[in-house]
Amino acid sequence: MSTALAGVAHDIRSRALGWLHTHRQLGALDGGDITGNTDGYKALAETGLAASLVLRDGTAGSREATLARELLDFSWAQLKEGALLYERLLRHPLATDTIEGYAHFARAGYRHPGLDRLIPHHAALGAAHVVEHVPNRRLAVANALRITGHDRGAGAPDWQTPARATWLGGTPAPWYIDWMTGYHVTHTVFHLTDWGRWPGGLPGDMAAYLTRWLPVWTDIWTETCQWDLVGELLLVGSCLPAPYAEPDDWRRLAELQHADGLMPRDDQPVDDDTVTRFHDHQHTTTVAAIAASVALARVLDAPALDTPATGTSAIGTPATSTPDSPTP
Repeated sequence: MSTALAGVAHDIRSRALGWLHTHRQLGALDGGDITGNTDGYKALAETGLAASLVLRDGTAGSREATLARELLDFSWAQLKEGALLYERLLRHPLATDTIEGYAHFARAGYRHPGLDRLIPHHAALGAAHVVEHVPNRRLAVANALRITGHDRGAGAPDWQTPARATWLGGTPAPWYIDWMTGYHVTHTVFHLTDWGRWPGGLPGDMAAYLTRWLPVWTDIWTETCQWDLVGELLLVGSCLPAPYAEPDDWRRLAELQHADGLMPRDDQPVDDDTVTRFHDHQHTTTVAAIAASVALARVLDAPALDTPATGTSAIGTPATSTPDSPTP
């Protein structure tokens, strides 16, 4: 990846992070139960993901680090310091999104003792492989267990089977892809590599397939102005062992971003209402922050990359690294 992209990626991330921080109160939960507000809960988890990666990858200046930490503090407080996640997992043990959401906060040092007791119990009973998930969601649970340090023993996740069961794992004819499959492809990569932290977690044949066809798919969804998926595809490029980045793709994304940091999801007019703007474009702006952060880390060859988080590596090879520190 060219170092010329560093400035573009930094600007996209800085603006997106600032927008998320400025409008964070619009993502506050209404009431004390996340079961009836899964969209709000998902938005908080996504915010936690973006902020935790900014801190993890070690490329943030003092301002961005402060914004990221305050976003994490806000989101964690909304979840009652993990108590809402604990209650959801206790009452709905098959709702593995709780484990997935918790991982984003645990990555940055936010822990809940009850969850840390409950998750190993669920892992030992097969939380990563008994739930009727699509394969890339199984990888999401496996990666969450790896991040939180609960991927050992009897509940150790199986990486090989779900990885090969994904659409990407079969490396099919690349034109047999649709909009939803595009998202499945991106998330398969995100979970195998832990959001770009460990590019070596992506099997070689999948990496070669993506290197060849990622530019084509990016062009296709650029033509249809699906900026959310385009952002995720650019993020995939930064997760590859040999990162792929086309400068024009990143410059286009920077030009699309609004002056206040909002990243539009498509080519439809952006509503003037502040609340509607937030709910319509929060996800795409979060994707922009994540994609730019991982791209910047790869450009600068941040030392946090290329190491498995903990436990076992993505296709079952024993990891040689020590577990993550509880703080970034």
